Amino acid sequence: MLKITDLQKTFNPGTVNAKTALSGFDLHIKDGDFVTVIGGNGAGKSTLLNAIAGVWKPDFGSIEIGGVDVTNMPEHKRAKFLGRVFQDPMKGTSPDMEIAENLSIAARRGTHRKLIWGCTRKEKESYRELLAQLDLGLEDRLSTKVGLLSGGQRQAVTLLMATLKKPKILLLDEHTAALDPKTAAKVLSLTDKLVRENNLTTLMITHNMHDAIAYGNRLIMMHEGRVAVDVCGEEKKNLTIEQLLGLFEKASGSQFSDDKVMLSK
Repeated sequence: MLKITDLQKTFNPGTVNAKTALSGFDLHIKDGDFVTVIGGNGAGKSTLLNAIAGVWKPDFGSIEIGGVDVTNMPEHKRAKFLGRVFQDPMKGTSPDMEIAENLSIAARRGTHRKLIWGCTRKEKESYRELLAQLDLGLEDRLSTKVGLLSGGQRQAVTLLMATLKKPKILLLDEHTAALDPKTAAKVLSLTDKLVRENNLTTLMITHNMHDAIAYGNRLIMMHEGRVAVDVCGEEKKNLTIEQLLGLFEKASGSQFSDDKVMLSK
């Protein structure tokens, strides 16, 4: 479903501020894989997601989604393949529009727009059923403006919007990092449910080693723009944080040191 080959990206090349974010990055992901991505600051995690989404054009290498080469495809055209949830709950939704209106926009993604009523009664009923699954009481607040929701509620709505059209790839960029622990746990549980039920191919960046191990069927750990550790299946299920750090040290030749990640163990 996703094939990344020898991806390279350097920001501010030829200057004293040059920074290599991706250095010959390779990754092949099968249809339905749920891959968690972890690494220290500057490892290239967000640059990777931005490259897949088309925010950055790579200096070298290729990206294929479902057999389609999207390397030089502009961001707005490859958006039809992707769903994305950002770290900031304020992104991904329109705060001045109602919950039903936001979902309606997501439902029409990639289709030709017509001059008809924006959200039909039938659609509202289907949205009410979807929201009821969240167990957040939002099914009775369809007319509430999204900007009035809490961060956790907003991320839950954004998740529904990102998965409504069943994208080929779902990109989650530390989407629980800005939430309190209890809310983060609920959003992660919802994420796992949606990914499993819809068999979505997913990349989830996280700074929490426990979550990286607990969720998904595959884990990759990045270092200096490359994959340093890649574990899946039974090996991942039985993995401990100490073992993960040991694998990283063996692969990179250095100890892992990132306070944000270490404190989240």
